[in-house]
Amino acid sequence: MQENVEVKGIILKSEPAGDYDRRVVILTDKRGKISAFAKGARRPNSRFVAVTDPFTFATFRLYEGRNSYSLNDVEVHNHFEELRREYNNAYYGMYMLEIADYYTRENNDEKEMLKLLYQSLRALIKPSLDNRLVRVIYEIKSTVVNGEFPGPKDNAAYKNATLYAIEYIIHSSIEKLYTFTVKPDVLTELEEIAADTCRQTMNYPFKSLEILNTLT
Repeated sequence: MQENVEVKGIILKSEPAGDYDRRVVILTDKRGKISAFAKGARRPNSRFVAVTDPFTFATFRLYEGRNSYSLNDVEVHNHFEELRREYNNAYYGMYMLEIADYYTRENNDEKEMLKLLYQSLRALIKPSLDNRLVRVIYEIKSTVVNGEFPGPKDNAAYKNATLYAIEYIIHSSIEKLYTFTVKPDVLTELEEIAADTCRQTMNYPFKSLEILNTLT
C-alpha cells in the first residue's frame, strides 16, 4: 500500500529515466535527501515539465512505495529563474547543489543544510553581494554544519578582519549569514581559508567547480 508524503525541499539533480520519465534528487526538510520519479515529465504537455529542474524550491507531494518515491504534485515557491538566466550565477548555484548532494543522506535530519542552501541561492541573486564571498561563506558554513570545519591554519598571519569574518560565519545563524561584506584583501584571505578547508574535508571532484574556477 502506498503512503502519501508531503515534504518541502530543493531539487539537486534531474535526469532522464526511461523514455518519458524523469528522476529527481530532492533535499527535503523531513526525509533528508531522497530520489523520486516524475512519470511522464519528459512529455511536452506534462505538468511536471517546468517543476522538475534543479534549483526548484517547492512543496512536493509524493507516493512512497516499497523501494522508491513517485511525484504526485508540486507547489513551487521559488524557481530561482535569475540563476538559470545568468551564466556565472548558474555555475555558482550548481556548485552549491553539488556540495549539498555530497554532504546529505536519506532519512538524516538535513534541515540546516536545506536552510543553508536556500539562503545561499537567494544570496547569489542579490546584486549587493559578491558571488565570490557568497561561495566562501557557503563552503565554510557547510563544513561547520557538518562538524568538519578545521579552522584557519595556526601558523598563518591572517588579518583581524578575516578572523572576525570566520568567527561570524561559524557562530551566526543561517538567516543572518549573508549580511556583511568585506574588502578585497580580506576576501582573498577568506578564499584561501575556504579552499584549504575544502581540500581537507571534501576533496571531491565537483564537476561545476572545474568550470567555476575558470570564471573567477
